[in-house]
Amino acid sequence: EEQDRLLRHQPDQPQNPKVLRIAIIGAPNAGKSTLSNQLLGRKVFPVSQKVHTTRCKARGVVTYEDTQLMIVIECVWLTHLHLSFRHKLDEAMLTDPWDSMKHADLVLVLVDVSDHWTRNCLSKEVLKCLSRFPQIPSVLVLNKVDLLKKKFILLELITELTEGIVNGKKLEVRSAFKHNSSSSAKSPLQITRAFPPENRAHEPRCLQETDQAQESSSLDSNGDMRTSESSLVTEEAQGPKHCGPRDLKNMKGWPCFQEIFMLAALRGEEVDTLKRYLLMQAKPGPWEFHSGVLTSQSPQEICDNIIREKILEYLPLEVPYGVIQVTEMWEEGPSGELLIMQNLLVPRKSHMMMLIGKGGKVISRIAQEAGQDLMNVFLCDVHLKLKVEVKS
Repeated sequence: EEQDRLLRHQPDQPQNPKVLRIAIIGAPNAGKSTLSNQLLGRKVFPVSQKVHTTRCKARGVVTYEDTQLMIVIECVWLTHLHLSFRHKLDEAMLTDPWDSMKHADLVLVLVDVSDHWTRNCLSKEVLKCLSRFPQIPSVLVLNKVDLLKKKFILLELITELTEGIVNGKKLEVRSAFKHNSSSSAKSPLQITRAFPPENRAHEPRCLQETDQAQESSSLDSNGDMRTSESSLVTEEAQGPKHCGPRDLKNMKGWPCFQEIFMLAALRGEEVDTLKRYLLMQAKPGPWEFHSGVLTSQSPQEICDNIIREKILEYLPLEVPYGVIQVTEMWEEGPSGELLIMQNLLVPRKSHMMMLIGKGGKVISRIAQEAGQDLMNVFLCDVHLKLKVEVKS
């Protein structure tokens, strides 16, 4: 009831409010929901290893002093409508998959650097999205850097994913590595960039100051190579300063990123650095939400998302996408606890047996884990009961 009341209320904005609308795009499992939850400080978006875990256009809201950030996970894969219907996605997402991009002030492009199959180039869907909205500033975020043993690979990835250009500056890679398979010492990896004078007040902390002309960030390398010199230096890039629609056929990266961030969203490493940068990018404008609002989702939608996350985690292949959730009870108990009963409808008896599990172990685990997550979100006791039936 409190969430519904806050969503209906007028925003309690200060005298000079600032706002930033952020769209997060990236390949499935790049960590978009995890990063969003870390920025929000609480689990609001569902997280799963399966694609299309996020099925509705919900917004996360971060309010800090006079600034409000609104975060939307943009599902660029929804341009493939056959996948949309196959995975039972929300109708609002099918109506216009580009809708949140149209209203975004900034785009975060998330790349999983631990996935050697996808990390060397941006997907065609992401490139199509960036090319369709070239006027919207974009930032490259390299995620899961903690899983990368050989940190010098980041130099190659940055060059490929940016086409060698960041913030209108050409990147020049200078590196020399000495092989030393017996060495276990950590070696620093230096990434150096030159900033135009007018941008110095807004430099992210991930690029530490080394002198008045250059910024650098040190990374630890745990691989079997010792870095003697490795750096990225920028100089003025040739060509147009504004990116318009481009021929995407031979493109692997995007040359119009304004900044690069490297972080580990699951562990929260360097997420605060990105958050401070986003707060600095906010422009004067009215808030859309009360400062007490964390998400545009209703409590029932949050509940559905968390339960579905667990179903995706424990059921194989396409089975979870056929489950229909029906809430049969949602009420407050005598001691202020939240009582929830949800019926899970599946198309086949074999699916029902998989969801229940031997001796009811699977459904019991789903209910236990989802109930714990709901308690963390709603900050109260939650009694969750799940039933499974074959839909008629």
